[in-house]
Amino acid sequence: MSDAVFDALGDPVRRRIMELLAEGEASAGTVSAILKELPAGGRGRGGLSQPAVSQHLKALREAGLVSVRAEGTRRIYAVDEAGLAAVRAWLARFEDAFAGPLGALETELARGKRERRLRGGAREERRGRGAA
Repeated sequence: MSDAVFDALGDPVRRRIMELLAEGEASAGTVSAILKELPAGGRGRGGLSQPAVSQHLKALREAGLVSVRAEGTRRIYAVDEAGLAAVRAWLARFEDAFAGPLGALETELARGKRERRLRGGAREERRGRGAA
């Protein structure tokens, strides 16, 4: 997987585009219309222009995260599952690294609870004998 994938996902506008496309494919015009509501570059000066949205879509396409097809004069964009599979595979390496230690932590927490419960029961038993 190339750095272009994480470079593309590092931009909040591109992540928003990915969220939109995760809901279903959309034309560049539709994506642009939705993103018009966002402040340009976070500076609060109005929405993103169509050319700016096109550049974001191009970066996502070149990173392999979205695919595009022509439908008449429109370009329809969709999430590219192959690109996401590469991201998932890369991230899975880190999930596996934490799975063992987290499993061991769960075991130790359960053991501690069990020991506290047993100690509490032993105290109650001693108290009961002392009262008799």
